[in-house]
Amino acid sequence: MQLSNRSLALDVFRGMTVCFMIIVNTSGNWGTTFAPLLHAQWNGFTPTDLVFPAFLFAVGNSMSFVMDKWKKMSQQQVLTKIFKRTFIIFLLGYLMYWFPFYNVDADFNLKSFPFVETRFLGVLQRIALCYGLASLVLYYFKPKFSLYLSAFILLAYWFIFIGYGPYDMQHNPVLDLDLQLFGESHLYHGEGFAFDPEGFLSTFPGLVNVFAGYFAGKFIQEKGRSYEGIAQLLLVGFILIATGFLWNYGFAINKKLWTSSYVLLTIGLSISILALIVYYTDFLQQKKGVYFFEVFGKNTLAIYLLSELIVPLMWRIPIAGQASYTWIYENLFTPFGAYFGAFLFSFMYMLLCWSVGYLLDKKKIYIKI
Repeated sequence: MQLSNRSLALDVFRGMTVCFMIIVNTSGNWGTTFAPLLHAQWNGFTPTDLVFPAFLFAVGNSMSFVMDKWKKMSQQQVLTKIFKRTFIIFLLGYLMYWFPFYNVDADFNLKSFPFVETRFLGVLQRIALCYGLASLVLYYFKPKFSLYLSAFILLAYWFIFIGYGPYDMQHNPVLDLDLQLFGESHLYHGEGFAFDPEGFLSTFPGLVNVFAGYFAGKFIQEKGRSYEGIAQLLLVGFILIATGFLWNYGFAINKKLWTSSYVLLTIGLSISILALIVYYTDFLQQKKGVYFFEVFGKNTLAIYLLSELIVPLMWRIPIAGQASYTWIYENLFTPFGAYFGAFLFSFMYMLLCWSVGYLLDKKKIYIKI
């Protein structure tokens, strides 16, 4: 299998992840959203809960292609690259949640959005931290060390919760640590109270998703061209999925806490999906539908940022006395039905973001950090 084909499979996997992420993040009306397009409220799992860990898995997969290049670079060059990329991604995530740096009241009058009210952690921030930590571990230690470290993290995280005792969304070790580190005002309040689903402590089990992506990428490069290799990937995926479901009885699958059982389940699903994409693009030589996801996969960060920056503007810019987000949904999409209209809104928004990616691809513009 040529390098381009392996990269193609990764671009498609990454593209599918971003495509689905945009759809689930921009429902026209959260009150009438199809259940599979919502995160599990607490314990449990929906297809939406696979999106973020799949993104981290893709980060690790990408690293498997660049580690050999790092061997030809000086330590200073590698560390500069790692820390610079980590800082920029983290900063972009932080500024993305702050954008457009002002709020509006019920009458759309401008009001301040001070630093003290900003959310410190988030999706890109977790990606940055996981990328930075995983890169350092893989650079300084042998790959097998990251396997031992992964097992230690998952077990230690489980023991922390066992020692904590009964927990819920408002009382758990992740929230307790975040309150100590950042304070209540810098946490996510989307649940109606302070609790960040991308908390600092729950970032560490996210590292395991990155390590898994790295090992899957290395395995595909070395053995992915054989049917036996694809079968082995699918077998590992099945074992991890089953183990995750079994662990669920002792440590519930929970995306917002990023529990150890959730990690194994999402890694198993990510490995299985990537193996099927490699089979489709390389073994069957199929191209149908591939380019659509390639567009997302080639400019992943740029398209994701675009999708997240337009939405807050739509909530702040009014049309006929309503937020334009609400006005567009109610006037253009509700005629299609409450649930289908909410989905169609997000689907069309995803296509809008895709069209920007398409133009960038046609002009051979690829924005990377």
